[in-house]
Amino acid sequence: MNVLKNIYFSSYKVQKKNIFMKMKFNKMASVISCTDKKSYIKAADFLVNGYVIAVPTDTIYGLACSANCPDAIKKLYSIKGRDAAKPVAICVTNIADVRKWGEASHLSDDLLHSLLPGPVTVVLEKTKSLDNPFLNPQTTKIGIRIPKCEFINSMTKVFDMPVALTSANFSNEPSTLSVKEFEHLYTHLGAVFDGGVLSQGLEENRTGSTVIDLSENGYFNVIRKGISYKQVKNILQNHGLNNLSK
Repeated sequence: MNVLKNIYFSSYKVQKKNIFMKMKFNKMASVISCTDKKSYIKAADFLVNGYVIAVPTDTIYGLACSANCPDAIKKLYSIKGRDAAKPVAICVTNIADVRKWGEASHLSDDLLHSLLPGPVTVVLEKTKSLDNPFLNPQTTKIGIRIPKCEFINSMTKVFDMPVALTSANFSNEPSTLSVKEFEHLYTHLGAVFDGGVLSQGLEENRTGSTVIDLSENGYFNVIRKGISYKQVKNILQNHGLNNLSK
């Protein structure tokens, strides 16, 4: 098993994928339509029980789990084949949650409401409430999202805790816009929630959300341009923030 693990985490993507596909698992994840009655409650229940699930967002499909559950976070990284040094974001329900899990006392509600909900990830210093030692252990910061997506917003409202969220794919592979594109992950997931084809199926939208570091008072730093960069940049500059990314 250790040999398999070492191969799995090697830098050779094809080799990693072949090993992954040969592993034996007991059960294929159920695919549940997001239009099913109370599907978001089912999703929240999977999170409560420590599963990793696939969910739609307003940009791409994501893998989600409870952010404050150590075992769930370790499972999320294992499924992705992701370097533990690479951070994952969290998904929350509203601006009050952003302030609970991220240090945002220097940011106005007006600014945050201008950015969220939407295809934007704001990076802030973690608060003490976010206390999972396996969640982004090599940084004091956390990316926070409020997707403009009814299903995931309903799910996080019911779950009422931060949800770790990363793209539904192997690390270093293209992001996914439909559930068919990550079928090879199904055997590792609690469930797959199908929200149809996302982002109008446009290839350029696979870049995902725009990621902006707002942890420093009066400044912003662009980590990933994503699909809403121009709009986000204008909002931040109109609120008097200076660009550190120049």
